[in-house]
Amino acid sequence: MGVKILKATIGVILLIAILVVAGIVVPRPLWRSGDAPGAAGSYRFLVLSNPIHTDLALPIDADTLSRFAFLRDAGLDLGNPGVRYIIVGWGGRAFYTETPTWADLKPMPVLKSFTLDSSVMHVALAGDIPIDHPTVRPITVGEEGRQRLLRFVEQSFAGEAGRSVALGVSYGTDDAFFEARGYFNALVGCNTWTAAALRQAGLTTGWWTALPPMLTLSLRLHGRD
Repeated sequence: MGVKILKATIGVILLIAILVVAGIVVPRPLWRSGDAPGAAGSYRFLVLSNPIHTDLALPIDADTLSRFAFLRDAGLDLGNPGVRYIIVGWGGRAFYTETPTWADLKPMPVLKSFTLDSSVMHVALAGDIPIDHPTVRPITVGEEGRQRLLRFVEQSFAGEAGRSVALGVSYGTDDAFFEARGYFNALVGCNTWTAAALRQAGLTTGWWTALPPMLTLSLRLHGRD
């Protein structure tokens, strides 16, 4: 019995290893026709990461303020002269809203994150962000890539354009949660959302990037070191 359990355990570990490697190495999309919309340009946004989660930091400009004007309805001070970025991320409602710090970790939100949960968008305002920090990755794309990226983020919010529903939940005074489209689970999570956003901007990522290091390695492998 012990030998069978050992073999089964080794088999599971090997399968996970194969999935992780394939998720990084296999490009998504497999090929592009014509020029990639993110091939060159002057629009720079940031990918922010911690050990388990990634966010996008979108620089404040007139177009961004217009697209995301509904954030004001949730009490976010977009007019604050110190604001330089709108930080956005997608995730599971239970884990995301109930775990502002590791000290707040509870069993039920963790369980939902591994099964199925409704999703939310988390939005925060930030000042200057040092682009040379190891958790920050600057990405530069062209105008088409910028438009596709911002449209993807807009469409991730639930509700009609400009009428996204705030949940009335936040970590502090400069952030808010909103209803989002889609469902969160162990296979389709916050980091696969970030990867999808990057692909919309014209980048190539790995096929499945469940964790930030997987996304980072895939970007390096597929031409975005």
